[in-house]
Amino acid sequence: MKYQHLFVHFEHDDGNPANVSFEMLGEARRLMDDFNRKYSLNEKVIAIILGHNTKPLCEKAIHAGADAVIFADHPELRYPKIMLDTKVICSIVRDRKTVAKAVEVSEDYEKPRYMFFGADAIGRHLSSTVLAELESGLASDVNKLVVDDVIITHEHKTKGKPEKYEKISFMYRPDFSGFLWTQILCLDNKNPEIASEFSPQACSIIPGVFQPVIDKSRKGNIVEYEPTFAGKDLRIRITKREIIKSEVPLEDYNVVVAFGRGIKDAPESNIKLIEQFAKVLNAEVAISLPLSKQPYPVSQSIKSTYFIPARVVGTSGKKIKPKLYVAIGISGAAQHIIGMKESEFVVSINPDPDAPIKDESDVYIQGRMEDVLPALIDSVKKLKGGK
Repeated sequence: MKYQHLFVHFEHDDGNPANVSFEMLGEARRLMDDFNRKYSLNEKVIAIILGHNTKPLCEKAIHAGADAVIFADHPELRYPKIMLDTKVICSIVRDRKTVAKAVEVSEDYEKPRYMFFGADAIGRHLSSTVLAELESGLASDVNKLVVDDVIITHEHKTKGKPEKYEKISFMYRPDFSGFLWTQILCLDNKNPEIASEFSPQACSIIPGVFQPVIDKSRKGNIVEYEPTFAGKDLRIRITKREIIKSEVPLEDYNVVVAFGRGIKDAPESNIKLIEQFAKVLNAEVAISLPLSKQPYPVSQSIKSTYFIPARVVGTSGKKIKPKLYVAIGISGAAQHIIGMKESEFVVSINPDPDAPIKDESDVYIQGRMEDVLPALIDSVKKLKGGK
């Protein structure tokens, strides 16, 4: 078989693992265990770790679900450099001898069957350059995975004839509305006129979607890969590196008040009302993604304070878990839910009785924010005054 195994890019920051690395390995373990039972095969989960002095991460990757780890240790790999990391990852997964040291591979092995990356600032970029180099497809921001066979009839890929595709990764992600699901498949061209194969079937996975599964009794192979660099590979140098603190540290607050497009009837006055409500709760203010696109006419001060990416909660922003999360005028698209679903207690205010946010709420108040918030503000002030 030319294409075998599931490779996971294990992301870390100078030796500190990203949570999504453990989450991806947990899902990879589940997926490949099911895959091997279904197809009577014995394919493996292989973690790839790039960095400097990162060998201690290898055992952590195995405990999290990897059957084997291939790591590259070099000072030039200490911090992410997309093109350099792309070259090393592609070299590893194409090198049959290296992969064969980690797991059993067929004589005609060429590339992975599947690959996972984190859908974050590093993984989104790296996955696109790796898959371009490997000449295959990529699904981004995935939050559900199923492997199955499927019969497809397609004008171009199958020349209008039904063709069976086996071991296909069905990669699910919310569509751009946030309320419908999209299936993404990476399929070979079986039309003889344009015949070509595409592997690996790869995706970037949304952080916080899958659960890590840690088993410290797990054992696995650890293989070191020694990268070689040409002069042009080292044209980019990191001379200084600083961690920039978040402009709005939502994750540090016990109470977060978030608003969405429900402000549309009177954006300026509604935001001022939300400001008052957040103030009496000692809360920070967040927004849903559409608000960062500045869809409504408001004053420059409000626009620059609130309609900014640093306040976005969801897959395109932050994942937070405050003690209290108040969603005002937010319908509840899947991308937003992923960012706040671990909140301890959720209150939502929305006039639509069928809004999806209702299913995520501990308390749901059906009504217009213009009517509900003044009453809540008065009630909170009275409670505080009574202490």
